Amino acid sequence: MRYTGPKNKLARRIGEDLGLKTNPLKVAKRLAIAPGMHGKKQKKKMSDYGIQLKEKQKVKYIYGLSEKQMRKMYDTATKTPTATGSAMLRLLERRLDNVLFRMKFAPTRASARQLVNHGHVKVNQRKMTIPSYLVSIDDLVELKASGSSIPAVSQVMKEGTFNSKWIEVKAAIGKIKRLPEREEIDGAIDEQLIVEWYSR
Repeated sequence: MRYTGPKNKLARRIGEDLGLKTNPLKVAKRLAIAPGMHGKKQKKKMSDYGIQLKEKQKVKYIYGLSEKQMRKMYDTATKTPTATGSAMLRLLERRLDNVLFRMKFAPTRASARQLVNHGHVKVNQRKMTIPSYLVSIDDLVELKASGSSIPAVSQVMKEGTFNSKWIEVKAAIGKIKRLPEREEIDGAIDEQLIVEWYSR
């Protein structure tokens, strides 16, 4: 089941801003305090298992996946000829909700997922309501007028800085020029730890 509780609690649990909220300053104020009544107490040294689990949970929270979805991504990545960790991250980047977020059509991945669920998005001129849909080269991703007129969406489209080189964006339409490379994905993720966790 996907987590639907307070987003700041997840960031505090990991100890990093995971990009789940639109106000990074508010998140930063409490990052050093772990959630729970004993959050202020000094943390114990983490085991290898704990480090691997934390990294897996971090990626799961960033992309807003359930455990079942995360496992499916890993299993799919193991069947590719490339390194499993980087293949998994590249698959995650190709999710439609993440692509909308990368295009600056939504302030967070959660809001992008909501846009898809509510029928505000088209892929290759056909309505798409599956956030986990994996885009391919030459796919056209379009935000319908009903979506771009939402205040939070129109604001991020106006102010957001687009910098994903594998996507070409014009107005409310994005074209997938090529698939993302590992170096274009968050460098703070250690995917090898996730592979080690699932390989136990």
